[in-house]
Amino acid sequence: MPTNRLKALIVDDEKAIRRFLRSTLVAEDFEVVEAETIAEARTAGEKLKPDLVVLDLGLPDGDGSELIAPFIALSKPAILVLSALDEEARKVQALNLGADDFVTKPFGVAEFMARVRVALRHRVQMQGAPAIYDDGRLYVDLAKRIVRVAGEDPKLTPREYGLLHQLVLHAGKVLTHRQLLQSAWPDDANADVQALRVHVRHLRQKVEVNPDAPARITTEPGVGYGFTAPE
Repeated sequence: MPTNRLKALIVDDEKAIRRFLRSTLVAEDFEVVEAETIAEARTAGEKLKPDLVVLDLGLPDGDGSELIAPFIALSKPAILVLSALDEEARKVQALNLGADDFVTKPFGVAEFMARVRVALRHRVQMQGAPAIYDDGRLYVDLAKRIVRVAGEDPKLTPREYGLLHQLVLHAGKVLTHRQLLQSAWPDDANADVQALRVHVRHLRQKVEVNPDAPARITTEPGVGYGFTAPE
C-alpha cells in the first residue's frame, strides 16, 4: 500500500544509538530501516531510497563518508552525519562530499530532530529551488540579484552578494569554508579563509539586526557557515 511517510535509513554500528534514533524517528512518523555496516547500508539504501540518512562515520567495514555520494546519486536524501567531538576534519570532509549537517555525540532528542527538520527543508528547497527568499525583513531575489533589508538597499559588494547568494540558496545546510570559497568566488584564486571571515563579518553588518549576535548567518566553528531561516 502506498504511503506518504518519510523514509529514514540509520547507519550506525552501535545498537544503543540505533535504538534511540529509531524510537525518535518512529515517534515522528518516519518509516525506519537500520544498517550496521557500509555493505548493509548500500543494500538497504537501494531498496528503501531514503528521504533521510543518519550516518555514522566510523563503521566496521570502512569510512561512512564513502556512502554520501552514492546515496545522493540514488535518491538525493537529506544526510545528517553523526560525529564525535574530536572529528572536525572528518565532519568537514563529509560536508564537502554533500552531507547537509552534523550532530555531535552525545546529543538529545530536541537537538537531533531540529537538525533533521533543517536538513529536510534544505532537501526540499534544493529540489524546488525557490528564487525568492523573504522573511519580512530580509528579501533576496536570487534570479534578479536583488537584496533588500527592511525595504532598503544594503549596497552589497559583489563578493558579499556572492556569499549571501550561496548561503540563501543552501539555507539549512552547513557550507564549509572551501565550499563557500569555490562557489561564491570561483575566479578568485587568492581568496582564503581569513578573507572569507572578513567578508562574512561585513555582510552581517549589512543584513543582521545585531551583527554581534547573528540570527541568520550562523557560524560552525572550524567548519564553515550556514543560513538559518526563521521557523
